[in-house]
Amino acid sequence: MKLDYKRTALVGLAFMTISAFWQLYNNEVPLMLENLIGNNQFVINIIMSLDNILALFLLPFFGALSDRTHTRLGKRMPYIVAGISAAVVFMLLMPFSYLKGSFAGFFIAVGGLLLAMSFYRSPAVALMPDVTPKPLRSKGNAVVNLMGAVGMIFIQAITILLGGESNYTILFLVAAAFMLVSMAVMLVTVNENKLVAEMPHEEETEEEKLIRTNKGVKLRGSVLKSLLLLLTAVFLWYMAYSAIETNYTRYAQSIWGLSDGQYSKPMLVSSIVALGSFVPLGMLSMKMGRKKTILVSLALLLLTAVGIFFIRHDTVWLYILCSLLGVSWAAINVNSYPMVVEMSRGADVGKYTGLYYTFSMAAQIATPLITGFLFDVFSDSAGFLLLFPYAAFFLLAAFVVVIFVRHGDSVSSQKGAAETAEVKTAQA
Repeated sequence: MKLDYKRTALVGLAFMTISAFWQLYNNEVPLMLENLIGNNQFVINIIMSLDNILALFLLPFFGALSDRTHTRLGKRMPYIVAGISAAVVFMLLMPFSYLKGSFAGFFIAVGGLLLAMSFYRSPAVALMPDVTPKPLRSKGNAVVNLMGAVGMIFIQAITILLGGESNYTILFLVAAAFMLVSMAVMLVTVNENKLVAEMPHEEETEEEKLIRTNKGVKLRGSVLKSLLLLLTAVFLWYMAYSAIETNYTRYAQSIWGLSDGQYSKPMLVSSIVALGSFVPLGMLSMKMGRKKTILVSLALLLLTAVGIFFIRHDTVWLYILCSLLGVSWAAINVNSYPMVVEMSRGADVGKYTGLYYTFSMAAQIATPLITGFLFDVFSDSAGFLLLFPYAAFFLLAAFVVVIFVRHGDSVSSQKGAAETAEVKTAQA
């Protein structure tokens, strides 16, 4: 059984638009808010957490809703098309309101944009496991994340080229065009219903029949424990990484003295290195196992966070450490989502995708508020210096939790196949 890389890459175009958007949003919106409402980091981070508050409720809802959707475009594609189309409209309203100095208009545009992104995020992510056999999902997720890295690199590159905050209108216009072109390519090349129909047939168990007839099943025993531990770990490592992601541009300006779009350079290097590592990481996880790969990556990410703490200016060591950050985070993302959906059934992949995002978004709600409060309590420079020790604490906690996860690992080996059988019998 081999992965169809071209098909998976085309399916990953939806995730590429998501990654491109969030790169733009996390880079520029905090700076735009500073100019609109002043240097109140706590309030800025409250606004930055609104997307996660909405996602906490909407991602599971739209993920489960898409499970029950059946159209000529498929289950997931209608949400992708409608979500991207609406997102582009509100995205173009943001720089218009900003340049007019209208905080109310800007806030309304942000609200509409976040609703649109929540509408299609879970369906877009669930599309890959819908059309990929379970043993190949780590590889498939690697390809999808590679596409996400392409989107991030594109945004970082045009930010540097256009000068970031000095040319917002063109920056947002180019990003919107990028999303629309990606959607158009998907519409032409991805026939969701056909791809689902071509999936290899697997013998249906009694539990799977219950799901198909909407009677539902419940996890129990060690499988439920593993799922809860894994979701807890997801929460913890997103507490760490989202703190870095949300506060990165202001940290780069305050501590490293990078401005005028130059703050994107270290993370551009990080994304390029991640881009080259996704497929090898997917292959590595099939040999090494998802759990071991995540543990090694968490340890490396922890050491990287500690190392970056000691960087005080733009230096080659900054780019080396950001490269390690990119590889480590890529490995975690390649393996964590497949581990969650490994404990699901084909009929409820969207629901489990929403569950995964519920825990990640809960962290992304909490961590901007906590870090914003810390930055305001201390002076700007002293407060920002707490960022990477803060991240290191949660990475260490996540490492400890993952040690106790027993299910959801790779199923390419005989051991993995036996584990899958155990998962099936443990669901009732």
